[in-house]
Amino acid sequence: MCFFLYFGTLVNMKNIQLLGLILVVVGSFLPLVHVPIIGNWDYWKLDHYLAITCWILSACAVFGIVNSNAKIVRLFGIFLILLFVLTLAAVKLQSLEYFSFLPFKSWREAFAGIVKLKWGWVVEFLGAFLMIFAVKNKKVNQRTQI
Repeated sequence: MCFFLYFGTLVNMKNIQLLGLILVVVGSFLPLVHVPIIGNWDYWKLDHYLAITCWILSACAVFGIVNSNAKIVRLFGIFLILLFVLTLAAVKLQSLEYFSFLPFKSWREAFAGIVKLKWGWVVEFLGAFLMIFAVKNKKVNQRTQI
């Protein structure tokens, strides 16, 4: 029981949000999409502008973490999740368009299905959700009144 109380005092909102931010930044370098023959792609190989946007949003979240402003961190965490969802939709649409030379829609969908999402997305989303759902512990006034 004492371990959990001690661990609870070490892990505060700021540390959890910082861990989430680190997961987002590290996740952008992990394999996000696997394209056969070509290999695994991270955020930079997917699209330079999306990667830069991810890092700018992460830098803005650092500003909120340093200033202990949970609202800013949550806002940029939501922006990061929206960016990740937009990126996933763009990957799906781009893979469909990449095989647009095929005459039948079912062939296009079959070949677009060979582009697989990788485990890096789990790290990305986990980091963004940690940034959003880190809760602030309410401190109890410990003064005794006589």
